[in-house]
This record gives sequence, structure tokens and C-alpha cells, in this order.
Amino acid sequence: MSVRHTDVCDTASCEIRDLLDRLADKWSLLVVELLGQGQQRFGELQRAIEGISQRMLTLTLRNLERDGLVVRTVHPVVPPRVDYELTPVGRSLLTIIGPLVSWTRENRAEITHARARYDSKSSTGPSQQTP
Repeated sequence: MSVRHTDVCDTASCEIRDLLDRLADKWSLLVVELLGQGQQRFGELQRAIEGISQRMLTLTLRNLERDGLVVRTVHPVVPPRVDYELTPVGRSLLTIIGPLVSWTRENRAEITHARARYDSKSSTGPSQQTP
């Protein structure tokens, strides 16, 4: 009797994994949270997200637009004006990430202290410790 193996990418789980990878990246949830406050221009988003480069914000917005979470509107004015806003599907994501963002804000100091305690236990630093 042979065992049949299924290629994961031949199933719907591949699409699910791709979307979860996108949402779990460094910037996507921050962009979604900011757009939850309403339509914003590229520069507004870039100023609001400390440390994001122009290229990374562009890629993040393109990927969110591709996934149907963000809509991009180009206004025919000089200089060009581009606005971004959440689609209805993107808005539905806010109800899920809202509690996660709140939890992060409420616990950030405690987590920072825990990391410092952990790191101080080793003279080699966090990347050199064995599991």
C-alpha cells in the first residue's frame, strides 16, 4: 500500500499561507491600522510609520492592493495626488487586528523589560544563546 503525498502548493493552503505571510510581515498591519483612520496620502503614511523606506512602503501598498485590502486612487492634478484607503475586506481586517494592536500597546513595556532581563542573563547576547 503506497502513501499518497499532496503537494501543499496544489491546495488552497498555499494561498492561505501566502496571505498570512503578507499580513505577518513587518509593515502590512501597521499600514492597515493607519488606513483604518481613513483615506491617506503616501507621504502621510510614510511620516506616520517610523523607519519605513519609500520603497518598502510602495511594495507594501502594492501587495495590499493586489490582495484586495487597499484601493489606490490617482487624482489627475499637478502635482499628482495619490490616496490610499481600505476596501470593505480591508476594513473587516480591522476588527481582528484591533485587539492585537491594543494588546501590543498595553504590554510593550513589560515585553521590553522581559527582553532586557533575558539578554542580561547571557554575556554572549540573545543571538548566541543555545535553545
